[in-house]
Amino acid sequence: MNAIVALCHFCELHGPRTLFCTEVLHAPLPQGAGSGDGAGRGEPADEEEGGIQMSSRIRAHSPAEGASAESSSPGPKKSDMCEGCRSLAAGHPGYISHDKETSIKYVSHQHPNHPQLFSIVRQACVRSLSCEVCPGREGPIFFGDEQHGFVFSHTFFIKDSLARGFQRWYSIIAIMMDRIYLINSWPFLLGKIRGIIDELQGKALKVFEAEQFGCPQRAQRMNTAFTPFLHQRNGNAARSLTSLTNDDSLWACLHTSFAWLLKACGSRLTEKLLEGAPTEDTLVQMEQLAELEEESESWDNSEAEEEEKGPALPEGAEGRELTKCPAESSLLSDCGAWQPRKLSVFKSLRHMRQTMLPVGCVRVIPYSSQYEEAYRCNFLGLSPHVQIPPHVLASEFAVVVEVHTATRSSLHAVGCESEQPLSKYEFVVTSGSPVAADRVGPTILNKMEAALTNQNLSVDVVDQCLVCLKEEWMNKVKVLFKFTKVDSRPKEDTQKLLSILGASEEDNVKLLKFWMTGLSKTYKSHLMSTVRSPTALEPRN
Repeated sequence: MNAIVALCHFCELHGPRTLFCTEVLHAPLPQGAGSGDGAGRGEPADEEEGGIQMSSRIRAHSPAEGASAESSSPGPKKSDMCEGCRSLAAGHPGYISHDKETSIKYVSHQHPNHPQLFSIVRQACVRSLSCEVCPGREGPIFFGDEQHGFVFSHTFFIKDSLARGFQRWYSIIAIMMDRIYLINSWPFLLGKIRGIIDELQGKALKVFEAEQFGCPQRAQRMNTAFTPFLHQRNGNAARSLTSLTNDDSLWACLHTSFAWLLKACGSRLTEKLLEGAPTEDTLVQMEQLAELEEESESWDNSEAEEEEKGPALPEGAEGRELTKCPAESSLLSDCGAWQPRKLSVFKSLRHMRQTMLPVGCVRVIPYSSQYEEAYRCNFLGLSPHVQIPPHVLASEFAVVVEVHTATRSSLHAVGCESEQPLSKYEFVVTSGSPVAADRVGPTILNKMEAALTNQNLSVDVVDQCLVCLKEEWMNKVKVLFKFTKVDSRPKEDTQKLLSILGASEEDNVKLLKFWMTGLSKTYKSHLMSTVRSPTALEPRN
């Protein structure tokens, strides 16, 4: 996570101060690192600290590298700092942790080395301990802007027997530029930072109680009530946090906690591509699944009632489980499930060029030993021995696809059958409606044909192309449905709309009307309820 976590303190002498901060350092591998070139040769590579991209520069030296550190550091001068404002001693190099999995470094020191980051942290520190405070001056709050970053701040008090009011004011802040990510991380940050605060307060409370037991300060202050405040404290205006908690390894522990917080918070959330509103196919599948669940519940209830009546079964009931299969259930669990199943021959859409239809337009019975009427299904798989009624064969609304085993002369060479499994079959398509040779066909079908025949496209790309085409034309179907069925526009306006949609040809109009039957009940009822609602009929001012 590209963020900075900092511990801040309100000093009674110097105001808000940053005590300790941990930042994320993304350092690219320097050129020639594999050949043993020195890291300090040439210009330094671009680095990204705390989520802010910076150009090549000479980094500020660590205080341990020379006396020039004080002049080059963006932090306050030593004369402007007291024991309460200082965390790491002069000359301390800071702390660093390496994440080998992601090649990320977590660096901790009192102030960020980069002047821009120092300014951002400094401003967040001042706001967290002055104006951006929740009621009671203790608790979490969120503030920030696009320019200076967004801040999660949690203020709290630490017990101090020598401080005004016997407590000192601190805050832990998390700064990042991604507002949405920070808001989504609020529950996680609140829980973990609250745990760090509780540990600090617990250690300080033990020290406070021990000091009060040895030398109570309240009675002493009451006896010297008229003594100037600074004088009565006998020069103890500032105490370090390590002194208040009696923990010499405090900053190392805070570095570990802050580094883990940054890594864990960055790992718990991942970016996902949002698909937007559910598609019509999704809505139809949900409706069909709900219908199946209701039907299965009614079957279970009826069976339970029959079991209560007695073991006697009506004549022919022993075959009911296999014969009573609703047509709707064939979409999710086909009626031929009790038949021996073979592995599917079709492994991709390239094996057979077929039109992608909306789920709501498809009512399929994969296999049947007898002819089923058109009101039950529009895709029917039949055994070769089943006789199809003559009026169906002569109908212009029916298309018969016969699958025969290919003759030996038409088979490909040995070894190609595994690559082209359809080469073992022949397909004969007949219909009662004559098809003109110069017929163009629906626009979407031609586009699908072009995508399927383009060998430069991978199978995944073709699948996405077909999905996009179907959704594009499904949106046209929605516009046409609202225009004709809901708004009841005249035929002249409908023709103009079809021209705008690029679907004025006869084949495209038939396709749109057929696909209109595949709209979900949820979508249709939503449009109808919107039109019939009183608020929809009120004129707009």
